[in-house]
Amino acid sequence: MSDAQNQGRSLPELVVHALRETSELVQTELRMVRTEMADKVSQVEAGAGSLAAGAICLLVALFVLAQALIVALGDVMGDSWAALLVGVVIAAIGVALLLKGKKNLEPSSLTPSRTTRQFGKDTELAKEQAR
Repeated sequence: MSDAQNQGRSLPELVVHALRETSELVQTELRMVRTEMADKVSQVEAGAGSLAAGAICLLVALFVLAQALIVALGDVMGDSWAALLVGVVIAAIGVALLLKGKKNLEPSSLTPSRTTRQFGKDTELAKEQAR
């Protein structure tokens, strides 16, 4: 609203208008927080899925590597090295999945950064308009 429009209003009207604008701003900010938090919940779910998949891969790798070690000790050449290679590959995949899941669950990646930035901008705008 321009200064010319504000000059025709009484103080109570200006206060009511400011309160209405503030209420709308708060409601918009709350909607943004809800939306961003829903995104973060999806990120947590994906991270948890990666952690579970990585743990399963590592468990399978443990079985395969144990079997490969037994076979390798019994027979130094042949199929045992193939089983050992498969176990190492599965273990590497499991580690990669666990690291990805851990990164997705870090607190810094779960904070509602877009909403925080927008709230800061809105606060600055409100301060400027109050002057």
